[in-house]
Parts: sequence; C-alpha cells; structure tokens
Amino acid sequence: MCIRDRYQRRVHGDSHLSSNFQEQKKMVDVARCIDELKKNQILGERDFYQVCELVKEILAEESNVQPVSAPIIICGDIHGQFYDLLQLFRVGGEIPEKRYIFIGDFVDRGYHSVETLSLLLCYKVRYPGHITLLRGNHESRQISMTYGFYDEIVKKYGNGNPWKVCQEVFDLLPLGAIVEGKILCIHGGLSPNLKTIDQIRTNINRNAEIPHEGPFCDLMWSDPTDDTSCWLKSARGAGYLFGCQVTKEFNHLNGLDLVVRAHQLVNEGYKYHFPESNLMTIWSAPNYCYRSGNIAAVFIVDEDLKRDFKTFDAVPESAKSVPIKNVLPYFL
Repeated sequence: MCIRDRYQRRVHGDSHLSSNFQEQKKMVDVARCIDELKKNQILGERDFYQVCELVKEILAEESNVQPVSAPIIICGDIHGQFYDLLQLFRVGGEIPEKRYIFIGDFVDRGYHSVETLSLLLCYKVRYPGHITLLRGNHESRQISMTYGFYDEIVKKYGNGNPWKVCQEVFDLLPLGAIVEGKILCIHGGLSPNLKTIDQIRTNINRNAEIPHEGPFCDLMWSDPTDDTSCWLKSARGAGYLFGCQVTKEFNHLNGLDLVVRAHQLVNEGYKYHFPESNLMTIWSAPNYCYRSGNIAAVFIVDEDLKRDFKTFDAVPESAKSVPIKNVLPYFL
C-alpha cells in the first residue's frame, strides 16, 4: 500500500470555513494585495487588518501539529528578506502550482518584515491549503519588539497598532506540521518534557505569548548538538541542546523518518545532523543580515517522500536594502 493510500490527504480550500469568513473575504481583494506587494507597495492599513482577521479565522481551525500531504516544499527562516523570498518562489515554484511549509521566523533582522509577512498572510488567505505557516521564536512580542519588526511597523504605518494585530496572528500559528505522518517540522527542536507528537497536540495552549521556559518554549528555542547524546542547557538562555540518542528515541516512538527544523544559520542552506541523519536544519535567508555570505535552501519532498534540495543566493535588490535602525548584534 502506498503512502498516499495510508495517509488521508488534507488539502483544503476555504469552503469549510464559516460564512462570516466568506463574507469578510469578499471585502478585500487579496489578488490585488499580492500584486501590490510584488510591486514593492505595502498594504494599506485597512487591507492589512482585514487580511490578518481572515488569517486568524483560518489558523483557529488548524491543529497544534498541522497534518500536511506530500508533495511539499519546506522552508526555514526568512527574517524579513522580502526580495529573497520572491527569489525563493522563483526557485521553488509559485503558489498555487507548488505547496509550502514555512517553519517560522518570518520577521525581524531583515528590513522588509512588513512586506514579507504581508505576502505570506495574503497567500494564506487566497490559498489556505497551499501554504502552512508555523510559529518561530521571533513570532512573539518580546523578540519582535526588540529586533526590528516593531520599529519597521511604526516607520511604515506611523503607529504600532498593526504590530499588535500581528501578535494576535502569531498566537494562533501552529507549533508544528507533519508530512504524511513521517516528517515533523518544528522551528527549534525537541523538549525533555515532550515524548510524543500527541503531547504537542493536546498539552500546549498555543494561543499565548511564547513562555520563557517549558515545552512550548523548547519547541521554539532548542538546538541539536554533538556535545551530548541527551540534554544540556542552552547558552541561548531558553530551550535545550539535544543529542542523537533523544532524537533517535523520539523518532522511533512517533514513527518518524525525519525531524526538520530551522532556527540556526547554515552556510550551505541545509544540514543533516547525527549519524542516522534523522534530523535536519533548513535555512532560507541567503546572505543573512546582508553580511553572512551564506546560501539558502528549500527542502523538496515528493509524493513518495523522496527528498531533494534547491539552493539559491541573495538577489541584488536585497543587498541594496536600507536598515530601519541599528538593531542589537544578536543572531537567532
């Protein structure tokens, strides 16, 4: 029996959403919004609010660990590098011809977080079943207030209210996605307090600010390490370092082939970890912070779960980006 027969396909349009959603959707021309963004125009504040409200209704229907079917393209951190996001879609294929998972950290660091987030949210409204957006550690009040997103919002909209609405969207983002029951996507890593995917589904109230400790925090902040096979406290001050043995046990217990995470810069765009290559980091922001010189990658999973990668460099427009203001010299 093939994977597709074993695993129920869950690609939806928006027909299952409420009549209120359908009426609200008629009030905003999402196709026009996408075109404007691709022409380097930010959304008007009214359009931005309407798009956020529509996305909130979609996300409220999604699970903590959202099931996704293959084929799929999986992407790591974007960090406000809007022109490089457009290049990512040129490399991987445009929505709705292709389907995507983005594993968080859409905002901060780069100078076009507003446009980056706006485009992803517009795609979510127009093609709900073709894009899955997960939460990263930067989709939070404390981090996005400090590392650029708030200041960019105020500069581009003249007030901080759109930032507050974005936090309501962030609070509803799923914590993970699982592809055909075999590939788990989470932003950071594992937690010593979470042994099963069902515990992520049922034991965490995600509609909240990311806490400073605990399982929710660990999913956003943890990193793999070769320094131990088990657990170490992280130097980040949040989450844990986790090793090959706990990863092997987690995957075996949950029937997984692979855990895919983002959260850490990888110069080659992607990296397999541990002797069994059962965990991978994907990074999708080329020349991170406009100075790192790294390439970026997207992870392609076909309908039989065969794996491939496409890599890409930063585009010239990205190198010409102008900072909103100096932000703290801290890589997350």
